[in-house]
Amino acid sequence: MSFFLEVLVGGLLAGVMYSLVAIGFVLIYKASGVFNFAQGSLVLFGALTFVSLVERHVAPWLAFAATLVALVLIAIAIERAVLRPLVNRTPIVLFMATLGLSFILEGAAQLFWGAQVHGLDLGIDDKPLQLGGVMISQFDLFAAATAGVLVIALSLLTNRTRLGLSLRAVADDPLAALAVGIRLPRIWAIVWSLAGFVSLVAGLLWGARLGVQFSLSLVVLKALPVLIIGGFSSIGGAIVGGLLVGASEKLAEVYLGSLVGGGIENWFPYVLAILFLLARPAGLFGEPAVERV
Repeated sequence: MSFFLEVLVGGLLAGVMYSLVAIGFVLIYKASGVFNFAQGSLVLFGALTFVSLVERHVAPWLAFAATLVALVLIAIAIERAVLRPLVNRTPIVLFMATLGLSFILEGAAQLFWGAQVHGLDLGIDDKPLQLGGVMISQFDLFAAATAGVLVIALSLLTNRTRLGLSLRAVADDPLAALAVGIRLPRIWAIVWSLAGFVSLVAGLLWGARLGVQFSLSLVVLKALPVLIIGGFSSIGGAIVGGLLVGASEKLAEVYLGSLVGGGIENWFPYVLAILFLLARPAGLFGEPAVERV
């Protein structure tokens, strides 16, 4: 029983890492209905910029602030150069635009900082703690606490503030929101800046776990099942989806891996996502589309 609990808890904490990336997707999707494929590249750009500045003897707090400023400037540039000209275009056009942005960001990161692999030490020991007979990673606990703080803060922002109300109005109908005086460029710039902040936090945690390298941008692929299961428009759903993906892939690897030859955790989340698409396309917490006839 204790082994099962260790696998389950380890999977749940690993799922939180997926959720951190998925939250960035949710923020942008809620504000503009855009599936931002460049989110993984933002994660890479943020982590690579931070670690490169630290290696050049910049204080970590100053490196964090400088990286955040860079991501905010990128967000504003994306709003003005991409989103603003493509208002009311079809979703596939917007998706292709973010796909192009992902390659541009990766190329810019390589141009500025090079393509070598960097180690990243956040000063957090990855030693296991024994809690109630279950071994838990200290780093995973820190990541879970970070995700919890982000979820609470972003949930309050989107549900209890005027900005959150404007964000939901823009997501529902951009033209109607514009007609009642909501400034779309301002909302989009703020949301992309928040997504940049979330991607920086996720990039630092993922970079400390895997190393800062260009494959870091591929964590976007692990966020897809999380979004499908939790729902593209729910911050809380991103966390629940991440927990389900993390727990199910670890349990499947341990208890079903021997039956299929191992490696099941790499593709089992996508099987789970397909089942959700068939049974509940909007996800657990997503808002089903309503079509008026």
